[in-house]
Amino acid sequence: MKKVLVAMSGGVDSSVAAYLLCQQGYDCIGVTMRLYDGDDPATGSTCCSLSDVEDAKSVCRRLGIPHYTFNFTADFEDKVIRPFIRSYETGRTPNPCIACNRHLKFERLYQRGQELGCDYIATGHYVRVAENASGDFTLKKALDSNKEQSYVLYNLTQQQLRHTLFPLGELHKTEVREIAEREGFVSAHKQDSQDICFVPDGDYAGYIQRFTGKAYPPGPVKDLQGNLLGQHRGIIHYTVGQRKGLGLALGEPMYVHGTDPETNTVYLCRKNEVYSSTVYASDLNWISGDLPTEPIPVTARVRYHAKEQPATLEFLEDGTVKAIFDSPQRAVTPGQSIVFYDGDTVLGGAEIERGE
Repeated sequence: MKKVLVAMSGGVDSSVAAYLLCQQGYDCIGVTMRLYDGDDPATGSTCCSLSDVEDAKSVCRRLGIPHYTFNFTADFEDKVIRPFIRSYETGRTPNPCIACNRHLKFERLYQRGQELGCDYIATGHYVRVAENASGDFTLKKALDSNKEQSYVLYNLTQQQLRHTLFPLGELHKTEVREIAEREGFVSAHKQDSQDICFVPDGDYAGYIQRFTGKAYPPGPVKDLQGNLLGQHRGIIHYTVGQRKGLGLALGEPMYVHGTDPETNTVYLCRKNEVYSSTVYASDLNWISGDLPTEPIPVTARVRYHAKEQPATLEFLEDGTVKAIFDSPQRAVTPGQSIVFYDGDTVLGGAEIERGE
């Protein structure tokens, strides 16, 4: 019997993932990763809270499988929170969910599963994995387009895909909730988390200031011609494409074009100037086969909730990639990820450096 370490957050998706694997005959161990102090009243967060752990334990009791809690708080701070803060301080806009999946769920948890003699790890992500004729594995989109999560998993390697199970990839969310309700799981009607787990109120700048104890000084706001438009509140408050919260009376709609941490300057532009046709990105992870030597047609997403758009992908000698879109993309943001697709197959992805 194959042994599986199942990541269980206390939510409905991971609960049903564990249930399905048990039904399929796997020897399952439920585990909740404690990533930070989710009971901290200063953040108001409930993620990673003691109640989440208890919900996961409750489901495991109903399934008759063991449950453990792993304390990964030091890893989470080192691999997710501090890089998140450094990104904002250097004028980038990170996606900490991608970092968490890469370093915690599919590195630390995978490593722990190996130590425990498990054949696989499993999560409640909505994606699919397929093995092709050559024995390589491909990451594919889930059938439920409303819950599809392949964008945040583009960093998976062949080794990780070979040893990871995603039981929900063929299901729709409504089916998952129906299973949870039928089985009497406490998580059946639990709401999905919508924000970054450790910043539940969405106030990223406030969180950064509380964590670091730093004051981020005001500075000049300029247009692309260098004309002074006013003062900003500190560059951690701004991201590419932002229109609201500028605090300036400008007489016409203006958008954040970018920030320059060295001069502590925020640059604004008009709507037509916030679009880019070409995207440069680094730290490429290529999942599907050998890296192409010639430009290839792809579809690509420049942020989690963006629609895929046709582009031509070029691989540069310095290891970066260049995506030339058929039509300009709005607010291409350094620090976010660009993910490449061929139909429902994830080819790979990289971190955006700039748009032009």
